[in-house]
Amino acid sequence: METRKMANQNVTIHSYNTVIVGSGAAGMNCAVHLYEFMSQKGVENPEKRIAVVTAGIGLGASRMSGSDKQTYYKMGTSPDVPDSAEEFAKSLTAAGCCHGDLALAEAIGSLREFYHLVQAGVPFPHDPIGSYCGYKTDNDPYERATSAGPKTSRVMSECLQKQVRRSGIEIYDQQEAAHLLTTGAGKSKQIIGVITIDKKNISEDSSAINVFYCSNLVLAAGGPGELYKTSVYPKGQVGIHGLALQAGLIGENFTESQFGLASIKFRWNVSGSFCQAIPRIFSADADGNNEREFLADFFGSMSKMATNIFLKGYQWPFDPQRIAGHKSSLVDILVFRERQKGRRVFMDFLHNPIGKADMKKFDINVLEPEAAEYLEKTEALQATPIERLFAMNPPAIEIYTENGIDLYSEPLEIAVCAQHNNGGFAVNKWWQSNIPRTFVIGEMAGTHGVKRPGGSALNAGQAGGLRAAEYIVNVYGCDPPDYSDKQADIDQQLTQLIARLEAYKSSSGLVPEEVIEKIQSRMTASAGHIRELKDARKALNEAVNLHKDIQQQGFKSKNAGDIVSAIQAEHLALSSAAFLKAIVELLEQGEGSRGSHLVLADDGTEIHPDIINKTTGKALKFKPEQEQLRNSILQIEYDPDEPDLFRCSNTKLRPAPTDRKAFELTWQDYREGKIYGP
Repeated sequence: METRKMANQNVTIHSYNTVIVGSGAAGMNCAVHLYEFMSQKGVENPEKRIAVVTAGIGLGASRMSGSDKQTYYKMGTSPDVPDSAEEFAKSLTAAGCCHGDLALAEAIGSLREFYHLVQAGVPFPHDPIGSYCGYKTDNDPYERATSAGPKTSRVMSECLQKQVRRSGIEIYDQQEAAHLLTTGAGKSKQIIGVITIDKKNISEDSSAINVFYCSNLVLAAGGPGELYKTSVYPKGQVGIHGLALQAGLIGENFTESQFGLASIKFRWNVSGSFCQAIPRIFSADADGNNEREFLADFFGSMSKMATNIFLKGYQWPFDPQRIAGHKSSLVDILVFRERQKGRRVFMDFLHNPIGKADMKKFDINVLEPEAAEYLEKTEALQATPIERLFAMNPPAIEIYTENGIDLYSEPLEIAVCAQHNNGGFAVNKWWQSNIPRTFVIGEMAGTHGVKRPGGSALNAGQAGGLRAAEYIVNVYGCDPPDYSDKQADIDQQLTQLIARLEAYKSSSGLVPEEVIEKIQSRMTASAGHIRELKDARKALNEAVNLHKDIQQQGFKSKNAGDIVSAIQAEHLALSSAAFLKAIVELLEQGEGSRGSHLVLADDGTEIHPDIINKTTGKALKFKPEQEQLRNSILQIEYDPDEPDLFRCSNTKLRPAPTDRKAFELTWQDYREGKIYGP
């Protein structure tokens, strides 16, 4: 470590073989594997060659989000139900827009990483004979899911962090990423470091700038959660998509965000047991009065309504394929519609669902078979939702108690919230991006396609971290970098960044918090689970103009801490423009309703005969999916010379490899390092 003086600022310089940006389950796992692989190679002091850089070690989706029993999706471990990597991969690619080689790599790495977590101390349950039992999750044809409770990803992160600490790897906390250092252009381009602001030491006189040089960079900073106003991402989950786009990384499937019902006073998904307990769902006015059983107007019977509330448990993400015919995602539409009227929606665990006057009262014995059989199997046939929830999953109640909400005395306010982005940045089968030596793992990696089984994101983050670490150590080696020949280029970027940060310390310009609020409101309104081309085009134009306004006007700040908000607002603005550009492009290609979003159309499928389009006076309709678009992936790349700042293209899906060599030949390739091809 050294300190340099630049433009009246002290700049602290660090140098590592590999820098990991992000301290969630994916990032920590990659650090652990890097240490393991380097140790196996006999590298001296491997811990001094790896660093974890994070905006907040206790922040992010891994640490602060979950559900009733947060799912980890792995290959089946039942003693009597066969499973295979090929079958697992088929589940990941079933809805399209997912590379086959990535799906197969996640499948093959699944059990290796699952047992790696078990060894790290994650308490996944097993039976007396040692079988890790499973259950069915959303978009899951088997019972591959397992859980360590509502905080599974947090427990994963904490167990892996203990391993990182024990190994002696340095974790740099409270570092806000402000810029990715690049050199070269085209195929010779490389990201050679990360410039951060040390939030602990920032002051009026010092921007507390740190430079982390690296031979290899692993981006594991999570999804762009702060893009949306109605969101179940933990507050402060900003991501660094804007910085990555500016540095030249190519995005894939930015259109495929996932939405679902979640509580909003305390941000938490109300999937699984919360819905399977079959609570009453009602709305009220802004003051919490004038309660109304709004679901009852749209379901023909109590049995149908209650069963669909139950089905939201493992059909939790909003899915346009599950609307027509009074299916479970009609519930999401109705919740969203009620909130659009200015009413608040609640989930009440003290009372069973209540119907209209001509409906029969709730009777657990007349539920449709899928719900009735599940509740009988789980011994959850009690009289009230709270009793059923306690029978199925007491920790689901405890998580709310820990956060000041007593389900025994108050209802949960809920909304349809942004929860996960299935897209991200393009990676190959080693999770390397289009820029050599830069790897992307976790939610930042665009590996999931249109739909994914619930919990597969946790597996993908672990498998991706393993693959990136193995490739780095075996292909690029373990030496720290020497960028002395690139010093002029580095100094120019540093000087430009310092000047920009100094300009933020101004009494004129945009207010960062107001900019972020505009971005969030626009994204929720125009890039959420209900989309329409004309509206998306308007939103894109506004997003591009906002980005231009930021470049021209800059930001104003009241104190040094506002610099961090300004950095976040600037790269969120670019991220927002990218997401909206991708959405407009795909809508113009005629994609239709797929994944977790619905596309409105005058000549499509009725949502429900009683849900009316205010413009036409007829039933509101949505456009069916154009399934041939499943066979390609929409890519997006930053280009400041483009009118909309980005250019889009479609790329073909990479198939899963099918070549199988004899053991002896595979062994030879392994010994000779031939397995590390592109």
